Formats: sequence, C-alpha cells, structure tokens
Amino acid sequence: QHYFTVLFGHEGQKPLELRCEDEADGDEWVEAIHQARIEREGLMQKYIHLVQIVETEKVAANQLRHQLEDQDTEIERLKSEIVALNKTKEKMRPYQGNQEDEDPDIKKIKKVQSFMRGWLCRRKWKTIVQDYICSPHAESMRKRNQIVFNMVEAESEYVHQLYVLVNCFLRPLRMAASSKKPPISHDDVSSIFLNSETIMFLHEIFHQGLKARIANWPTLILADLFDILLPMLNIYQEFVRNHQYSLQVLANCKQNRDFDKLLKQYEANPACEGRMLETFLTYPMFQIPRYIITLHELLAHTPHEHVERKSLEFAKSKLEELSRVMHDEVSDTENIRKNLAIERTIVEGCDILLDTSQTFIRQGSLIQVPSVERGKLSKVRLGSLSLKKEGERQCFLFTKHFLICTRSSGGKLHLLKTGGVLSLIECTLVEETEAS
Repeated sequence: QHYFTVLFGHEGQKPLELRCEDEADGDEWVEAIHQARIEREGLMQKYIHLVQIVETEKVAANQLRHQLEDQDTEIERLKSEIVALNKTKEKMRPYQGNQEDEDPDIKKIKKVQSFMRGWLCRRKWKTIVQDYICSPHAESMRKRNQIVFNMVEAESEYVHQLYVLVNCFLRPLRMAASSKKPPISHDDVSSIFLNSETIMFLHEIFHQGLKARIANWPTLILADLFDILLPMLNIYQEFVRNHQYSLQVLANCKQNRDFDKLLKQYEANPACEGRMLETFLTYPMFQIPRYIITLHELLAHTPHEHVERKSLEFAKSKLEELSRVMHDEVSDTENIRKNLAIERTIVEGCDILLDTSQTFIRQGSLIQVPSVERGKLSKVRLGSLSLKKEGERQCFLFTKHFLICTRSSGGKLHLLKTGGVLSLIECTLVEETEAS
C-alpha cells in the first residue's frame, strides 16, 4: 500500500490522504496532480492579465467621465459669466427713448438692414460649408470614417465567427472528451483549438472598445486600442504556428466514425451556416493581414499632423513585423513536414532530408534515358535499367540534393542504388546547345 497526501493552501481545508495499490499508480496520480496545478497557474496568469486589461479600461473610462464632468462644470460657469456680462452691457447702454416715438421710416430701414445682414451671413456660411464639403480634406475624412465603420462591422463578424468556433465546437468537444466513451481525447481537443478561447476573449474586449469609440463619433481615437492588442499578439503567433498541425490532428480524428458523426452534427447547427470546422479554424489566420490592410487605408486618409498618426504607424509596423515572423515560421514548419512526409514514403529512408535547412522545391516524374556517347550507347549501366530501355523515375528536387527514385508495383518508392542521391553542391550543370 502506497500513500500520498494532498495539502491545500487555503485555511479550513483539511489535508487529503489517499492511497493506491502499487507505486507506479501512485506516481502517476502525483504527476497528474502536479501537471494540473501547473496548467491552472498558467490559466490564472492569463485570466489575471485579462482582468488587468479590463481594469485599465475601467480606469480610463472613469478618467474620461471625470473630464466630461469638469467640462460640464466649466461650461455652466462660462454661461453664468456671459449672462453677467450681458446684464452689465445692458446697464452701460445710454438711455433710449420709447420705440413708439421713433420715426416709422427709420423702423423700416432698420428692419431691411436686419434682413440684409441675416441674408449675407447665411450666404457666407453656406459658401464656407459648401467649400469644405467639396474640399479634399472633407473627402479624406469621409473615407476615413467609412474605413472605421467597415472595421467595426468586420470585427463584429469576426467575433461572431470565434463565438461559433468556441461554443459550437470547442466546448461541446471538451464535454465529449470527458464522456464515458470519448470520441476524442483532451490532448487532441487542445491541439485542434489551441488558444481559440483566449483569442475570442481578446477580440470581445477589442470589439467593445471599438463600439465605445464609435459612440463618441465624430471624435475617433483608435491608436490606444491597438496598444492594448499588440502585447497579446504572441497568442496569435502560437495559433498560426500550430494551425497546420491542428488540421492534421483533425483529419486523423475524422478517421474515427463516432467522431466524424458527432462533428457532422455540430456542423449542421444553423449558426454554422453550412460551414465546416476547418473553415472556422482558418479565420484567425487572416486577421493580422486584415488589420495591416485596414491600417494602411487609415494612414492613407490620415493627415500627417493628425494626433494619432504616429501611433497608427507604430501599430502597423509591429503588425507587419509579426506577420513576417509568422510567415517565416509557418514556411519553415511546412518545409520540415514536407521533407518528413517524403522521407516516410521512401522505403530505405533518406538521412539528408532530416536536415532542417534542406528546402523542398518540386517533384515529378522524369524519363531516365541511357547515356549516349558518339552515337553509341555507353557501357555505364544506370541503376537497374537496361542500356536499351528508358525508365520512368520519380524525382525530388531540393536546395542541396536531387533524389531519383523508382516506384515498385506496390506503389512504394526506392532510391536508386547508384546515383539515387545527387549533391547539387558538388555538381555542375552544363547546357548543350548543339542540335545533335
């Protein structure tokens, strides 16, 4: 009998003593409890970070509310001063006789003058407004506002897509993984939906901030929202890096009939609108490029002296840098997976494909012909080919090597015993221009 004790950090909770029949089982329980605690601490860190972001938003909102209250107080004070000044001005005016004693002709002249002044003022104001409406600056501001409105609509649609991904697929599959006969394991669920829930929470906060900015239209300040978004983009980096692997895990899970049947039930949900799970997993891949395009369009219609131009340029540069890093990582990962896939198809294996700097270029079928020397067949045999017979070869071109394989009747690939692996570093390519 092997015992272990679970101690709790908070008061009022007694230690929990447990035992099991053998030592290996006890060690597995202790390791599992330890891993669960580590995962919980990681989740708590993410939760605390998100709570800090929300608290920061609340503090900023309170500051803005106090500023508005101070401005209202200042407006009321200025109104009272204007009233006092008008009263003082009325007292300082010289005594005027009764209007009834004024000459009727003078009254008519004053009335005509008043109409003329009003007409001239309205005409001048209409000209100013019309000139501004037709000005390039006004046209640029209209386009800028339209870009912001489209951005809010696109963000709303994206948040809805993430909501469907999490609530129609992720959470139901978590429940299914905990069932008595799980069609999928928790590890596979985590691999398929890595960071999806956190990304949804992040964009819900970002979307709420956008709607708050629209409520203050025509004053639109967006740069501080991107300042909140930028520190969280490493979550996207992990999602993008894992994307191809998640699709592979999903494809493997679909081989299970129970899982495939359950997934089709989820995809039949009206909220999915006929879209498959792979479609929803692909949406976050295009979000960072979409932000970069939006910031390019915003900056194209933002004056150089605008208060948030520098902040928008900084956000655009950070997003472009992250996009380049993610593209390089995805390319490297895809290249490694491609090389390993080719290496697995070759029966004998191929060690050179385990080099991470070996980049795949192309593959295809080529016809290998016997060597010809002065119009006669050479005495050099090409692998197992007869000198008088051409043979089809499956060829793979990489940055450092050229592989030549034969395909057996069963469809398996075999490297040529002689000349199957050609090093491109040590070879010379000669192009013969003679017609013969």
